[in-house]
Order: sequence, then C-alpha cells, then structure tokens
Amino acid sequence: MPSPAFIQVILPLRLEWEPYYALPEGVRVKVGDRVRVLFARKEYVGAVNAVDVKPQTEESRILPILGVEDNLPKVLPEEIRFWKAISDYYLCSVGEVYKAAYPALKLDQEEVEARVKERLEARLARLKEKEEKARRDDTRERYRAEIEAVEALLRGEKPAASTASISLTPTQETAAETARKAFADGKTVLLHGVTGSGKTEIYLQLAGETLAKGRSVLFLVPEIALSRQLEDRIATVFPDVQVFHSGVTAARRAQVAAHVRNTDACIVLGTRSALFLPHHNLGLIIVDEEHDTSYKQDAPAPRYNARESAIMLGVIQKANVILGSATPSLESLYNAETGRFVKVDLKKRFHAGEEAEIRIIDTVAERRKRGMTGSFSRKLLQEIRETLEAGEQVLVLRARRSYAPSVQCTECGEIPKCPHCHVPMSLHRGPDRLVCHYCGHTEPYTGQCPSCKGALQPLGAGTQKVEEELTALFPDRRIARLDGDTPDTEEAALIRQFAEGDIDILVGTQIITKGFDFDGLRLVAVLQADSLVGVQDFRADERAFQLLEQFRGRSGRRGTPGRIVIQTREPEHPVYARLSGGEGDTDLLAERKLFGYPPYTRLVHVTLKDSNEKRLDYLSKELRNTLLARLGEADTPPAVVGPYAPAIDRIAGESIRQIRVSFPRNKALTALKRTLAEAVSDFGRERKYTSHITLDVDPV
Repeated sequence: MPSPAFIQVILPLRLEWEPYYALPEGVRVKVGDRVRVLFARKEYVGAVNAVDVKPQTEESRILPILGVEDNLPKVLPEEIRFWKAISDYYLCSVGEVYKAAYPALKLDQEEVEARVKERLEARLARLKEKEEKARRDDTRERYRAEIEAVEALLRGEKPAASTASISLTPTQETAAETARKAFADGKTVLLHGVTGSGKTEIYLQLAGETLAKGRSVLFLVPEIALSRQLEDRIATVFPDVQVFHSGVTAARRAQVAAHVRNTDACIVLGTRSALFLPHHNLGLIIVDEEHDTSYKQDAPAPRYNARESAIMLGVIQKANVILGSATPSLESLYNAETGRFVKVDLKKRFHAGEEAEIRIIDTVAERRKRGMTGSFSRKLLQEIRETLEAGEQVLVLRARRSYAPSVQCTECGEIPKCPHCHVPMSLHRGPDRLVCHYCGHTEPYTGQCPSCKGALQPLGAGTQKVEEELTALFPDRRIARLDGDTPDTEEAALIRQFAEGDIDILVGTQIITKGFDFDGLRLVAVLQADSLVGVQDFRADERAFQLLEQFRGRSGRRGTPGRIVIQTREPEHPVYARLSGGEGDTDLLAERKLFGYPPYTRLVHVTLKDSNEKRLDYLSKELRNTLLARLGEADTPPAVVGPYAPAIDRIAGESIRQIRVSFPRNKALTALKRTLAEAVSDFGRERKYTSHITLDVDPV
C-alpha cells in the first residue's frame, strides 16, 4: 500500500505553525486549493500552502483531510505572499490574515451574475432620473454618456476605458508627469496637494492610463462615507467601478471578489479591507487621505496599517503606489526626506480660490464679558447668521457625540461611571439613557444620583445638545446631525442632502472633517477645540493640525473664499499658530527626533488584559523583565518602557497594562521584532497566558 501524500494547510486561527494533513488515496491538490479539515475537534476550511511535504511529526498521528472545496475560490500565490508579508511585519499569524481575507461565505457564480445585473439596473434607473431632472445641457449630456455605458455593461459588452474626459491644469499635468517618472524609477509617490487642488483628477488620469495598459487599479479611502461620495465621481469616468467595504452586503463583497479574480483590468474603490481582495494584475494603488488613522486596524489581528500594507502589496504585484493628502503624515514626510518616496507638491487650488480665513475665539474671555450663548460665542453666531443670510451653508464640529459627555450629582458630586470601564457614562437623549462609549453598556437615565438620590446635572455639550441649541437659535433653518449615533443607512442620505443644499447647518463629529466636496459650504466652526489639542500623546499636535487643516479645506471651494472659526480656551496654542502659517513639519520632525519618537524609531505596544488586576500587575512586570533580558542582548537594544496603565485602564470588565518597546531604526529592526514576538509567545505559552497578550506594531 503506497504511503499517503502530505500537505500543509493555513487555517483561520492564531497558530504559529501550519498543520500537516494526509491526502486520501487518489486525491490531489495544488497550492491555493481550499480543503475541509478537523483541528482540535472542530471543522475548518483552510488553504493549502504546501504539497508533497515531509512532516516534521509522527506520520501515524496526522489526520486526513475531510474533503476538497471545489466550489470555493482558490487562493492565488500572490495572496499568500501578501499574507506572509503582513504576518511578518505586524507580528501575527498567517492564519489571522487568512481569516481577515476570506470570511466564511459561499456564493455560486449564477448568484453573483444575478446580483451584478440587479446592481447595474438600479444604477441605470438612478441615472435616468437624474437626466430627467438636469437643467443644463452639459449635465444632461454627461448623464446620457453614463447611461449608455451602463446599458453596454448590461448587454455584456466590455466597458470603455473612460466615458468622460479628464482635463488637467498645467500644474496638475506637471504633477502627474513627475509621478510617472517616479513610478518608472520604482518609487512610491507622495502627492502633497492643498485641499481643493484637484488630487482626484490626477488619480483618475493615472488610473485611466493604467487600465488602458490592461492592468487593474485599487483606490483606497479611509471611510465608508467618503467612498459613497467618490463613487459617483469615479463612475462618470469608469462606469464599472467596483465598491468594496463593510457597508455593502457580504454577498456583494463576494461579487466584487469574484469580479477582481476573473477580470484582468478593473478599478476597485474601497476601504482598508479591499487590500485583501484576490488581486492578480494590479498596476496602480491609490491611498487617498494617507494620513488618516482610520487606515489602521486596532482589533482583531492583523493590526495592520493600510498605507504601509499598500506599499507591500505594490511590491508583490509590481504595481505603482501613490499616497495623497493635504496634510501628509510625518512618517510619509520622513520617507520623502530620506528618498524612499518622491514628494510631489500641488500648492494651487483647482479653481484658484483663496485659503479659508481663520478666526480664533477665546471662550474664556467671551464668558468673562458674557459673550456666550450656550456652546456658542456671539461672534460665532453672527458669522453663522451672515453665512445663512447669504444663502450659504455651515458645518459645526464638536468632537464628542451624545447630549453631554458626562453627568454629575449637584449634592454629592458623584459622576456615574461605567461598571465595566473606568470612564464616565455619557448622556444620550431620545430615549434618555447613560451610555459607555467604550464597551456599549447602557442604563436608563432617571436624573437621580444612584448614591444619594440628588439631581444629576449634564456636564458639557455633545453633538446632540449642539444640534438642540442650533435648532432653538435658528428655528427656520434646516439643521441635521452626523455622528456615530447616525444609522449607517441614513449617513449617505445626509451627506447627499447637504451636498445638494437641502440642509443649512450640519453638526457632526470628526467624520464631517473628511475629504468631502460641498459646493455651497462657506463657514466651518469648531466648538471646544481644546478636546483636540489637549490629548496626552506625542502625536496630539500632528493629529489636531491635520484635522483642523482638513476641516478648513472643506470650506470656500469653487473660487469663493471660506472661513473657519475656532472656539478655544487656549488661543495661543502652537497648533493654531501652525494653522495660520507658523511652525511647520520640519519643527515637528525635529521634535520627534530629539525625543526618539517615530518616524525616527519604530514602536510596538505589548498590551495585556485581565479581569484579575493583581494577576495582571504581576505578570505584566514579569513579561517586562523577560523582554529586557531577551532584547538586551542586541548591539543597540530597544527601549522597554512599562508596564503602565493607559489613560483608559479598564474596558469591558478587563484591566489593561501596556509595555512600550521602542526599536532603533536600523538593519537589526526585523530580527529584533522577531525576537520580541518569540519572547512574548514563549512567555504566554509557559504561563498559559497567551490569550491575554496582543502585539500592536506601529500603533497610532
């Protein structure tokens, strides 16, 4: 009897090895095939990573596979290479990356085709409705061209590369040509363009050139809301754009994956998860708003940053990569300084408009002279009034959702906190309730102190209260709110209504600062800006500047200057000086270098969580000692700080401790990171503590 053939299989689990399985007689598989197997008495679908291997374990104990999943798509070799690159860099298992890339879902090809047809028919109906309502001939002609393109797709014809011309200004064309030369030299491009400079037109020009060469394009955005507005813009040029993010159904995501797998040249618009589609012929990866922290996945593993991962994917696919932002991250600016990236500047707005005027209002001084009405200074209210009377729109940013961030007893002073987290509960109206924004715990709000039955008083104002105040101040105006409490199904409608002028004032959290394009917006206002600049983090000033500069850029497009009004208790803060043209990126980079912070070093956070705080404190100190011993053998050992309790040190019933490991940026970095991962793994296994420890590479 012939001996069985053995294979190694990647399972969607946190495993440091790839288990062996035996093939039944007569069964053959290839790398990338999907197979059903048993592991720890549970059934999984894995991906074959190696065939005809000699097991490093006793052959008689190796289980046979349960079957081959011929109906499931095969994993491409490029995908496995990408998974391993992510696994190596972010110190997680290949299985965890596989689980992120291939969530369990079955969808046959007939269902895929039916759903694609249904989607195209829905788009066709919307376009015909827009064509009927169009008032201008050029707008009507644009819709007619899109209708013809979608009708061609429904007939099964290959779409034209472009249905609308892309017109670049001389400045934009110069930037595009510089990018092409950088691509020819194998460099990543950092497109630093002021808000409204026309970065999107350059992206689309380069995308069209890539598609014309028969290669695919991946266009990444940090937020679902941005993809929804950008989809219409891209569809005017490339009507067969595929959209991929968590806001579309699982079935639709499977359709897009099938389309990418079976098409040599297509364009995909998506959020970070679109990196894990079965790309096989990528020619261009666009990472828009590259500075945005939404590109970083915090949990579960892989805890990857889509910006860095896009560059890894570009190397594997031999694809060009362009990163774009009006406020590039210091990491990207550093990479441009050191020659890893080529920086391309776009300093002029597309419509030659001026930058928004900045006005800083000192709320301490205003309260002293009774110049405040609730959350608003009288100066800001006058600005809002004048803007509305001119027929223009207003965006109001308050970086905290809820009615009030916390409540306090007027008798004993107690502030109700979440029973599972060390944070105050926020008051939400309609129905009245106290909510923990970290674990989601909710309690009915009675208005009475749980300790002494005294009256509870709201402290501060969240977006709900700001909306209420504005409704009272401007009763004849259309006012709406967009924040984390807005249902996903309503988010796109609110953005569309504001873009079409059906909303006068939109109140929101950070989401409204993103890269939206609103023609009628002239005034943007920031309430309690101190919550942005007062964060205890070495990146706080960088992030606050990025957010404020991005928000400033939302106003005053189409050649008309806008205004940004910032209400703050600290009008002399350096972030505001930088916003007004003061200190720049060079100063911030010099500060990072002086204190040994990224991008001059690389950080890894080792996080421990446990419901037993005494055990947590003991084992976190033991782990620190282990790391000092293992990492201290290096020529230039990393700095190990901690364990310490983070600002929020208890979430969902588990206490938290962190150890920060700061690596020198040299040739030993990869080996040192591997040593760290091995030390943590050995410690977790020996102490039976593995499930309590996570590693976060390049935390944000």
